[in-house]
Formats: sequence, structure tokens, C-alpha cells
Amino acid sequence: MSDLVVKAAYATVAEEDGARFVGFVDARDAGYALFRQPLAGGPVWFEVNDEDFGAEDAVAAAQVGPGGLEITLRPGVAGRFAYAQSVAVRLKNCDGAEFALDALSAMLGPVLKR
Repeated sequence: MSDLVVKAAYATVAEEDGARFVGFVDARDAGYALFRQPLAGGPVWFEVNDEDFGAEDAVAAAQVGPGGLEITLRPGVAGRFAYAQSVAVRLKNCDGAEFALDALSAMLGPVLKR
């Protein structure tokens, strides 16, 4: 079971200010999971629900399965995520999930298993 859960209603991919953003948003409580990377490549910033709960190069592993997107955080960043070790993004009724997962796959490379 994951420490943090976002029940995504919709997903979005955007490019702004030289960065690509992939977000999964829970429309009911404004919760979200957001990934950001410079368009030129480099480390991926990941945050959950607030910029204070985020870090660069925080994702150790990610896997898409029947429950959605399961993210394992690097142990060294646990304090940035209220000492969570994992985040689940539920995608059951998420509009735009496939497009966002494709963009996320390009960002995370082999870290994301599909």
C-alpha cells in the first residue's frame, strides 16, 4: 500500500518556460502529482500536492499496473515527502492518462515500467 495517494480525474501535459510538465490531478480535493523536466533533458522534479512536498531526482522507480501509476521514492528524499516511501496515482477514471503516461515515459526513461 502506498503512503500517499492521488485519485486522478484528469492528466495534462504542457510545455512552458523551457520545461515540460506532466500532471495528474484529483478534481475533488485539488490534490495532484506533478513531474517537471527541462526540455533539453536532465533531472526530473516530482512533487505531490504542494511544491514543499517535492524534490529533484526523487523517483527511484515507477510502474504502471492495474491500480494506476505506482512511484517509489528515493530513500534520501523521504523527508521532502512527509517521510513517504511511495506514491500511488490512481488512473481508473482519468481523462488524458495515456497521453500523459507516454510523455512521462519519455521523461523517466527506463525508470518507468509499463
